Amino acid sequence: MTEFETRAIHVSQDPDANNGAVIPPIYMSSTHKQDGVGGLRGGYEYNRAANPSRTALQEVLASLEGGKFGLSFASGLAGEDAVIRATCAPGDHVILSDDLYGGTFRLMNRIHRAAGIDSEVVDMRDLAALKAAIKPGKTKLIWVETPTNPMLEVLDIAAIAKVAKENGVLSVMDNTFATPYLQRPLELGADIVTHSTTKYIGGHSDLLGGAVIVNDEELYEKIRFLQFAAGAVSSPFDAWLTHRSIKTLAVRMEKHCSNAQAVAEFLDGHKNVEQVYYPGLPAHPGHDLAKKQMSGFGGIVSLRFATEKAAKDFCNKTKLFTLAESLGGVESLVNHPAEMTHASVKGTPLEVGPEIVRLSVGIENPKDLIADLAQALS
Repeated sequence: MTEFETRAIHVSQDPDANNGAVIPPIYMSSTHKQDGVGGLRGGYEYNRAANPSRTALQEVLASLEGGKFGLSFASGLAGEDAVIRATCAPGDHVILSDDLYGGTFRLMNRIHRAAGIDSEVVDMRDLAALKAAIKPGKTKLIWVETPTNPMLEVLDIAAIAKVAKENGVLSVMDNTFATPYLQRPLELGADIVTHSTTKYIGGHSDLLGGAVIVNDEELYEKIRFLQFAAGAVSSPFDAWLTHRSIKTLAVRMEKHCSNAQAVAEFLDGHKNVEQVYYPGLPAHPGHDLAKKQMSGFGGIVSLRFATEKAAKDFCNKTKLFTLAESLGGVESLVNHPAEMTHASVKGTPLEVGPEIVRLSVGIENPKDLIADLAQALS
């Protein structure tokens, strides 16, 4: 099996050996019988340590990202926390891109800073600034999202990974927006890939989860130990739901991309919208780079209105676009980042202007979505 769509459906999904069930069961057991002390069946002893449903999910996640090792967590932030603790100690330093999920910044700035791990924000489009920010012997991670959240900047994964390697630093790429269907950072030189699987990988707004994928075995073992010892693991049911959703990831992402392109083109130049941010628009400054490192432009479109009031009025007037946090589900959502997903970064270099609105474009009929946007803008 070499093609993405085939692996998404078949990796770790062999029919049940006992009864031929095409879909493997959910293994809800919290513990496993041992054949004598230490005689583990298949390596399973206790649900926090390992679970067959979670194992299957981790294997397909690694396969789709082109990595050797996958780990599934209870949330995206739980996975990020394990990465930080596995690689950093008090006195160390982390460089963050200047536009990323507010929860990631909060995790670094409010929790790990208190534990003695310093962090700073850098515009990763400026490689000279990135190089200048590296503190020899202290900088351990360069942390990037691309496309960024919510301003949809496109960052050069290969170039950033190269800077990291030349300076003995690990590069972390949050691939939540693109998913492995559109972009595979490990193949571009990144050391660690993270996901909120709650988003596109889960894809139905009905589960919570996170993932970490790496190639280095020593690094994998460090993160896996924290997964086990701290216990922020995905439940068997969430693991099973996520694996179910992965089987349609390719077709969903194709629809998300085509719908988002149609929405962005409709909004671009609209008299009541100041600016549209979407990598699929030729005028977007990251358009050419996105074509180079991605196979599609994703399902997120952000807008800038003239005023905060105009932005909030728009959010309150959409009907098909539901006003809610999160993204990546089959249904379309509208979000006001300054008051919702990025409220925690107010007063920081990552603060999002109150005139910004983020759309998560779902897989509904694009004519209906555009009609909803048109009435909300009228």
